[in-house]
This record gives sequence, C-alpha cells and structure tokens, in this order.
Amino acid sequence: MVRFSQSGDFSKLTRFLERAKECIKIGDLDKYGREGVDALASATPIDSGNTANSWYYKIENRNGSASINFYNSNINEGVPIAIILQYGHGTRNGGWVQGRDYINPAIQPIFDKIADYAWREVTKL
Repeated sequence: MVRFSQSGDFSKLTRFLERAKECIKIGDLDKYGREGVDALASATPIDSGNTANSWYYKIENRNGSASINFYNSNINEGVPIAIILQYGHGTRNGGWVQGRDYINPAIQPIFDKIADYAWREVTKL
C-alpha cells in the first residue's frame, strides 16, 4: 500500500507563479521588440536594403499571456523575401540559391535577454 500526505499550503508556489505571469510588462516587450528589429535589420543580407528596412514587430496580449512576434513586410510578387533569404530559393533557369541562416543567430540573443530578465524578476526576493 502507498500513502501520501501533505501538510501546509501552496502559497509560495502560487506567489511564484503569479510573479512569473506578471514579470514582463508590455513596455519591456516593446523595448525587446525594438532591439529585435535592430538585430534583424543589421543581420539581413543587403542588396537593395528593402528587406533589412522592412522588419517590424507586434506585441499580442491574449488570455493572460503576452507574445512578441517579428515580421518582414518586403514581399515581391507574393514571395516573402526574408524567408527566401533564410531558406533559399529556385531560380528561373532551374538553379538554386542557397539560403543563409541569419534570422536565428540575430534574434536568439534577444530571446536570451528576455528569458534572463524574466528569470531575475521571478526570483527576486
């Protein structure tokens, strides 16, 4: 036979989770959004500069959680240029232009900053 018992309450856990939920405010996400756009713009391969200058972000707040999303508005003939730069694309004569992973290395330090900031906020005494 297995028996479990518990004493006390979950107030510390509840407080921790409430602080985790509230730790990053919209203003903080706005700051990280601007940093992310700058990082993406500076890492984007430049031919005309249109793609590098077309990065933007949106902060969405739904069901008690906030997210930051990055977008690029440079579309040519229905093709999102930032995506074909990232993953590669075929050419008219049947060739292939290899993509270059520039998005992930550019944005990862921003995500790390957000995670570090959130952890510091949650673990404050």
